[in-house]
Amino acid sequence: MSVIPGAWRRTAAGAGLLAADGTVAPTIFAEMSAAAARTGAINLGQGFPDEDGPSIVLEAARQAIADGANQYPPGRGVPDLLAAISEHQRRFYGLEVDPATEVIVTAGATEALTASLLALIDGPDDEVVVFEPYYDSYAAAVALAGARLRTVPLRAPGFQPDLGQLAAAVTDRTRIILVNDPHNPTGAVFGAEVLAEVVRLAQRHDAIIITDEVYEHLAFHATHTPIATLPGAAERTLTISSAGKTFSATGWKIGWVHGPAALITAVLTVKQYLTYVNGSPFQPAVAVGLRLDDAYFTGAASALARKHEILGDGLRAAGFTVHAPQGGYFTVADATALGGTDAAAFCRALPERAGVVAIPLTAFVSEARRGEYGGLVRFAACKRVEVLEEAASRLAALAV
Repeated sequence: MSVIPGAWRRTAAGAGLLAADGTVAPTIFAEMSAAAARTGAINLGQGFPDEDGPSIVLEAARQAIADGANQYPPGRGVPDLLAAISEHQRRFYGLEVDPATEVIVTAGATEALTASLLALIDGPDDEVVVFEPYYDSYAAAVALAGARLRTVPLRAPGFQPDLGQLAAAVTDRTRIILVNDPHNPTGAVFGAEVLAEVVRLAQRHDAIIITDEVYEHLAFHATHTPIATLPGAAERTLTISSAGKTFSATGWKIGWVHGPAALITAVLTVKQYLTYVNGSPFQPAVAVGLRLDDAYFTGAASALARKHEILGDGLRAAGFTVHAPQGGYFTVADATALGGTDAAAFCRALPERAGVVAIPLTAFVSEARRGEYGGLVRFAACKRVEVLEEAASRLAALAV
């Protein structure tokens, strides 16, 4: 069989990985991580920390294993974690969430997102509106679900959408408006007028809002406001988050989604045939984490802000134009002054040139818009301070 048919082809095409000859390229993340391993470069490409989260959370997972939490948990999630998620939403945002009917624990935020799209998209005429650049799994999941992707561009330096372009993108064909806030890869935190317009358009066109809020506790120069807190939004919003970013435990893959019971039932119907359940001993540990004192959450954001300052200073000294983030793991910088008008080529050369790995922002945009982001590069700041300082020292060679 020379051509393998199936949904995988449109998924690969949606992610920009399917070549004209039918071959599938590796993701840029895999390619650049391999380059880091091959050259000994510092990997500021993928967004995972290089140090562990709070010891009390790690110890809770060890204790759960010792206590026998090693078999299937309930399909919706361990009851104590469901309760902790509900408590967390009330404590930080004033949202009332029924842990028995309005929450599902998932295999990370990615499964929550994919299950939601698969559950709620009803056919090829449905459209999903996203802000571009977008986290790479969005386009792949939308394509897998068989819908059309509509994008609204975010442009430097602030990476806030034009409200007119947003209004033009949302129509009666819009099934879902997908909002990532704080935003990956740009580090933007959307302003109140943007969030209000999303809600207005969703109401006008009877669309569902899905929010990816995995960096909710890592907003440091602007306040994160969940869309579900806005008037008229909760009844049509699925809110997604996870433990990975908040507690520096990306490998645990414990996420969740909450929203109206009817929408959650739809998502659960699909999710139970994907992973079914996962992470039994990690779920009670995440419950411990969500109940930590406020000082932990404010401290995590402050520490990450300091890391961005170290990275940003190093990038500026090397000759980049830095677009300072408001939240999240990543700093975006313009490499044009360093000859990086083609960000992909620049990033492929950077490990040998400076001993650092980064990701071109063009990996997060549709082919039609890649020219608009040609000189922009994403660097991960979620590393140890000494690693960031060494990366800054290496990047200084670019300025010579």
